[in-house]
Amino acid sequence: MTDSAGTEPVVQLAGISKEFAATGSSKAKPTLALSDITLDIRSGEFVSLIGPSGCGKSTLLRLIGDLTHPTSGSVQINGKPAGQGRLDRDYGMVFQSPALFDWRKVEENVRLPLEVFGFDRASQAKRSGEMLDLVGLTDFAGHYPYQLSGGMQQRVAIARALAFSPSLLLMDEPFGALDEMTRERMNSELLSIWARTGITVVFVTHSIPEAVFLSTRVAIMSARPGRITRVVDVNLPQPRGLTTRESSGYFSLITEVREALRAGEGDEAQIASAERTAAEGTVG
Repeated sequence: MTDSAGTEPVVQLAGISKEFAATGSSKAKPTLALSDITLDIRSGEFVSLIGPSGCGKSTLLRLIGDLTHPTSGSVQINGKPAGQGRLDRDYGMVFQSPALFDWRKVEENVRLPLEVFGFDRASQAKRSGEMLDLVGLTDFAGHYPYQLSGGMQQRVAIARALAFSPSLLLMDEPFGALDEMTRERMNSELLSIWARTGITVVFVTHSIPEAVFLSTRVAIMSARPGRITRVVDVNLPQPRGLTTRESSGYFSLITEVREALRAGEGDEAQIASAERTAAEGTVG
C-alpha cells in the first residue's frame, strides 16, 4: 500500500440520519441513532469509526453495507446507490463473530460466497486457495473451524469476505473478543492484507490504540445521536509494527484521538442542554 490513497471516493455519505421507530409503549418516542453524517472515504483508505458505546458506529457501518437504510441523506458506493453497490458485490463484511459453518471445512467456508454467486468449480478452487494463502492458512484448508484458534477463525472470515474481490471491506469490531496479544498480531496481519490487496477498509472499534495503529484516518463520533465531530489524519509511516507502537508519534496520536473524543462529549452536552432549554422555552 502506498502512503497516498486514491482521490476517487469509494464511500460517500451525505447528510445521513437514522431514526428507529418506537416500540412497546404507546408513549415511547422514536430513537434518533445518527444525525447529519457526512463523510467521503477514498479508494485505498483505511478509516476507523470510534466513539462511545451506543453512538451508532455499527449502525453507520450497516448503512454503508445496505443492511439498513437511512431515514434521510444518501449513501453512495463507487458512485452508485448503496443498494446497487450490494447487488454489484462491492462489499465484503466481517463481524465480531467469525460466523463460520462448523460442518464445512475451512476451504469450504471461504468458497461459500463463490458458490452462491455461481462461480464455476475451478474458479472457486483457485480463488479460495489464493485467499487462504493471503491470510496464511493454506495448511489448514482441510480443518474444521472448531480446530482453529479465535484469531485463525477471524482470518478465515476475512478470506471469505475477500473471496469475490470486493472493492470495500467493512469490519465491525472483528477483534473485540480476542486477547490483547492475539489482537495486536491480528492488527499487523490485517495491515499486511490491506497492503497486498489495496482494498478500502471501514473499521469499527472501541480501542483508541487499535484505531490509530490501523488507520489512515480516524472518524470520531459523539454519543447518541451519533455525529462525526472530527476526523484525525494518521500520518504514521508504513509498514507499521512494534516500532510504530513504541514511537512518540503513535502515542501523540492516541492522545489526540482521546482528547477529541472528550471534546466531542462536551460539544454534545452543550447541544443537549441548548435543546432542552429551547424545549422548555417553547412549553413555557
